[in-house]
Amino acid sequence: MTATLATGAAPAPPTGPSDSARRARSRGRIIALLFALPALLLLGALVVYPVLFSVGRSFFDASGDTFVGADNYTEMFRDPATLKAVRNTAIWVVVAPTLLTGLGLVLAVLVEKVRWATAFKLLLFMPMAVSFLAAGIIFRLAYDEDPDKGVLNAALVSVHDAFSDSAAYPTARARPGGDLDAGKDGSYTTGASVSPGDTVNLPLVGVAPKDLPSGAAPAFPASGQDAAAPGELRGVVYLDFTPGGGGQQNSVDRQESGLPQMKVEAVRDGRTAASTTTAADGSYRFTGLEPGSYTLRLPAANFAEPYDGVSWLGPALVTPAIIGAYLWIWTGFAMVLIGAGLATLPRDALEAARIDGANEWQIFRRITVPLLAPVLTVVFVTLVINVMKVFDLVYIIAPGPVQEDATVLATQMWLVSFGGGNNQGLGSALGVLLLLLVVPAMVFNVRRFRRSQR
Repeated sequence: MTATLATGAAPAPPTGPSDSARRARSRGRIIALLFALPALLLLGALVVYPVLFSVGRSFFDASGDTFVGADNYTEMFRDPATLKAVRNTAIWVVVAPTLLTGLGLVLAVLVEKVRWATAFKLLLFMPMAVSFLAAGIIFRLAYDEDPDKGVLNAALVSVHDAFSDSAAYPTARARPGGDLDAGKDGSYTTGASVSPGDTVNLPLVGVAPKDLPSGAAPAFPASGQDAAAPGELRGVVYLDFTPGGGGQQNSVDRQESGLPQMKVEAVRDGRTAASTTTAADGSYRFTGLEPGSYTLRLPAANFAEPYDGVSWLGPALVTPAIIGAYLWIWTGFAMVLIGAGLATLPRDALEAARIDGANEWQIFRRITVPLLAPVLTVVFVTLVINVMKVFDLVYIIAPGPVQEDATVLATQMWLVSFGGGNNQGLGSALGVLLLLLVVPAMVFNVRRFRRSQR
């Protein structure tokens, strides 16, 4: 002890448990960093670098050689197509997440009361397994305007035709130079006045023989009958066309067919005095007419175009139609997430409400929805983030002529950069705008998750 003090050497500090714990934490951080390094490298290469490059590229012109500052951002809000994309994106953000959250909530509540709940959930969730490309092709065909191709218009035409008769001769028209004059409403009238006791034949053309009704009979026998009786106005409406050529215009030939089910009106002083429908041979007959001058009219309803359904992919409906396809895909997702939240609700609160006399609607509105508010918020914000980036459905479903009417920010960014615009400076500015719109929703969702974990 004396020797040690004489030499002046200080004793080594004791090694406490805090030092070993600190070294263990340091090793843990290093190991964790090594495990996370591949993911961080991918994140930097696929996310951070493209974002920084796009921000820098947005300050240059189309060639990428000239620095233009904020010109691309000002041009972005002067371009009508970009403003329409912003408007359509706003429609998507408001409509699609709201409908999906509402549908998911209603279906999640109803599924609890279905015996085959698992099978029903699987059926609704199945579209999530379909790629957006395949879903776009499916709905592009479903929305086709031709009822022979588009299933939606085929259904609409079937329902319409079940309650309303379609015109039999949409392509028929009066022969030029004949006795029939075309009206502004699509009808045809006789140029000269007629009177009871007259026989008036009305020739039409433009109907293919194969399109004639199956019961159509030759018009010649009807046109060759005796003259009309006193007080009777008669004639025949016929197809003034002889198969194989020949025949005489404005005259009923032996091989020419009558046009059955054609409505004919006798008009006097601008009002319809009588109406009738032609027989199988095209003949018509008015009896009991008062003496005087009349005009024969073939109403426009005889020549109306057949009902072909709705132009789903026209300028007015293309955005709602695409949103409908999006709902088909994502309704199952919203239902499953909300259903998971519904399963965690305290059943004693629901049972207590029922014991107190609350009906199912009151329980749903005042207990279920308030308790599910955090889950509904997460679902809504997640869908908002998703719809801001929607691209595939819009690009695939919308036909070329209405592509601009359906465009959203993601498709507009692609069109400006690569789809013919070849202005990647403006396209990068659009990408930065889309990023700025998405980031607040992402931050809100992350904070919500962290708060729920606490």
